[in-house]
Amino acid sequence: MNCRHCRKPLNHVFLDLGYAPPSNAYLSPADLHGPEQYFPLKLFVCESCWLVQTDDYTQADELFKSDYAYFSSTSKSWLKHAADYCGMITQKLGLNQNSLVIEVASNDGYLLKNFVAQAIPCLGIEPTEGTAKAAQALGIPVWQEFFGAELGKRLVKEGKQADLILGNNVYAHVPDINDFTKGLKEALKPEGVITLEFPHLLQLLQHTQFDTVYHEHFSYLSLYTVGQIFQSQGLRIWDVEEITTHGGSLRVYGCHKDSSRKESPAVKAVLSKEETKGLRSLAVYQGFQAKADRVKNDLVAFLIEQKRLGKTVGAYGAAAKGNTLLNYGGVKPDLLPFVCDAAPSKQGKFLPGSHVPILPPQALAERKPDLVLVLPWNIIDEVESQLAFIREWGGTFVTAVPALKVR
Repeated sequence: MNCRHCRKPLNHVFLDLGYAPPSNAYLSPADLHGPEQYFPLKLFVCESCWLVQTDDYTQADELFKSDYAYFSSTSKSWLKHAADYCGMITQKLGLNQNSLVIEVASNDGYLLKNFVAQAIPCLGIEPTEGTAKAAQALGIPVWQEFFGAELGKRLVKEGKQADLILGNNVYAHVPDINDFTKGLKEALKPEGVITLEFPHLLQLLQHTQFDTVYHEHFSYLSLYTVGQIFQSQGLRIWDVEEITTHGGSLRVYGCHKDSSRKESPAVKAVLSKEETKGLRSLAVYQGFQAKADRVKNDLVAFLIEQKRLGKTVGAYGAAAKGNTLLNYGGVKPDLLPFVCDAAPSKQGKFLPGSHVPILPPQALAERKPDLVLVLPWNIIDEVESQLAFIREWGGTFVTAVPALKVR
């Protein structure tokens, strides 16, 4: 297998999670009677450009289908994050009624609705039917297709070159990252700006966030590697912010290579931090498997112990990261009888692999579990606030990453 960016051979597997189904392939009751598709789930690191990537087995059109169940608007903290971004970037770039904003992977309109409210012209690019229709119902124009170089050229032909192209948590999800980046360049005005948000590889390594590894994430990105990819397509990074979303992400600001925008000191600062922490040497990657195994083993041992003690355990958040964790641990309904989730698109279905049933949040009040395992640990503060009522019967919250913690 070769690196998706620089095409050099990949020789280093630094995380092997065995075989798992796609993390967002939730099952209907009827699906439980049929076979389930599993793929290898491994991470490789490229010694040339330091891109980290999964095995080349799954295709995007197999993962992001019309019934794709992730709707961004389910999380209140994510909606606030999107609204805050829109206010900030509108002011920073001076966006107005004469501008055009394009969001790649616009999902259910969670972000673009803020631009619609300000009468700033916008366009969503979203391949999954259910989320695209939800956005269109909010009055947001959406092109329902995958983004890449050809679509970038078509946007220009139709007079839709953008002042701002944004992509939140999509850059890691594209199988051909070079073609996607070329599309960004094609569709961007000469002095336009690109902002991309993605989980920072540094955080994954430092905080053992192995559960963020799943087939839908083709790449795991550092600022250094994104800079290399941008440069190869005639773009450059001129600013970067370290943000707290998804356990620690980067928001990079890109522009054309010959744009007049000056590079912020933040770019060198983050690059220096990455180098100091060893992201461009193999040692930091080679010790990661043992850390992931410890997290998995601690969780499984904890669940077995609770069962022996006669304690009841439920979970909250049918998140993709939770599916990676449960499937690697071999956790089934005997140890985790149910998970609750606020998204109607997931309720009544079953987690892929583990087959844990997904129930609405009110099931927690009905079943009164002693412990609630919060699978999307990155929004634990929001979940603790929303589900504070479990304290009424002495219930406690548990998170497994980066280490087991009873809260």
